[in-house]
Amino acid sequence: MPDAKPDARAASRSKVSATVDIERSGRQVGHLAVPHSRDDSAWGAVRVPIAVFKNGKGPTVLLTAGNHGDEYEGQIALRKLIRSLDPSAIQGRVIVMPALNGPAVEAGRRLSPIDGVNMNRAFPGIRDGSVTRMIAHYVHSELLPHVDAALDMHSGGKTLHFSPLAAIHALDDPGLMARTRAAMLAFAAPIALVLRELDAEGMLDTAVEDLGKVFVSTELGGGGTTSTATIAIAERGVQNLLKHLAILAGRPETRESLGLPPTRLMRTPDQGYVIADDAGLLEMLVDLDQKVRAGQPVAQVYRLDRPSEAPVAYPARVDGVLIGRAHQCLVKPGDFVGLVAQAE
Repeated sequence: MPDAKPDARAASRSKVSATVDIERSGRQVGHLAVPHSRDDSAWGAVRVPIAVFKNGKGPTVLLTAGNHGDEYEGQIALRKLIRSLDPSAIQGRVIVMPALNGPAVEAGRRLSPIDGVNMNRAFPGIRDGSVTRMIAHYVHSELLPHVDAALDMHSGGKTLHFSPLAAIHALDDPGLMARTRAAMLAFAAPIALVLRELDAEGMLDTAVEDLGKVFVSTELGGGGTTSTATIAIAERGVQNLLKHLAILAGRPETRESLGLPPTRLMRTPDQGYVIADDAGLLEMLVDLDQKVRAGQPVAQVYRLDRPSEAPVAYPARVDGVLIGRAHQCLVKPGDFVGLVAQAE
């Protein structure tokens, strides 16, 4: 007999299994099982929570949080959504992963304690890779082909702090850019930012965009904690996006209807990032949401071994508003200090 031809689909199919069926209607709450053989569990697996809500005809949205384990607004908002969302109230499908990098979430760390990988630099993943890369491969190969839009909720974690914002990238496709921009504005965060990344390769953002689908991200605070205000922004934003996509009935709730200042549409200019060149104690000289002028110091660094020397000033390189800053007070060369954005 001739040799059987290899099944290309089987060769690319994720090694991760799921206890939910994304094609089944109703409400399902279960987990992914990610193979992880180790000394203390030879046939073990890492479990990552997932929920699916499906009813009638309509778009599919993927909602994720815990891409980085020390960023919490999204994790809390999506857990509340899983408890409250009634599948009979939707038209379409909602896939929810509140702890995308489960091991990092359990450890309260940005990176996975198992393999040290940053989930948001692991896409499209590797079928036979480490745990983080297998999760990324599952999302990319098993979920994204079915998705029309995705929301990945971030905040600054333990080392950064941001003015609460929703963010998108500038896209070459004008139609996709218009749909993506509309989704970002529907989220109704205080700031809607067209973001220029320091490093976009391997991000979930880029993986979704490369498939021609709508992607929105957030930065909702930081310091490894939350506030009532940032949780409220996250919860309202999720509901607004579901309404914007017509998965939930009704119109998105605007900030003006709540008596809040309107969303500020902003962008990051080419020279918006301020990066440390020195090691030492960081003193911020400008608070978040304050205006700055090009050449104005936004921070200064005191070198630890030179207490008699004046600190090194770090100026803004462009006019704008400080919307992001380092949260930690000890910095090293190459560390992020601040982000200045400008009105779009």
